[in-house]
Amino acid sequence: MANPTQSPPLTKVRLDKWLWAARFYRTRSLAKQAIEGGKVHYAGSRVKTSKEIAVGDELTIRQGAATAMSEKTIVVTALAVQRGNAEAAQQLYQETDDSIERRAYYADQRKMANLARPDSKPNKKQRRDLHRFKHQDD
Repeated sequence: MANPTQSPPLTKVRLDKWLWAARFYRTRSLAKQAIEGGKVHYAGSRVKTSKEIAVGDELTIRQGAATAMSEKTIVVTALAVQRGNAEAAQQLYQETDDSIERRAYYADQRKMANLARPDSKPNKKQRRDLHRFKHQDD
């Protein structure tokens, strides 16, 4: 006879619950807002909050800035409806190699852009010199 305290293994889970359990969002309501806002795609298209996902499904999740720099493509490796610790959450998905390379590339681009930016704005003397240089033909 089956043990009533043990639940059967999960085959499908609501997307908002899984995103919360996998620690992509702090609350289920934030996960719901992200899904409704088009920041989570299932197999390349927008989905509803109640979409049921299974092991092996591919998700594209955009967090932070709304650019390709913050986009992760992951494959679901396990299902959960309860939120666990960070180590347990990392066992629920695997980020694709292409996604890791793309995020590393954009991180390098941001670092290079920050190196080209001056550390501070010019002081009064430097501003006068720039003004003279720009208007020396006038």
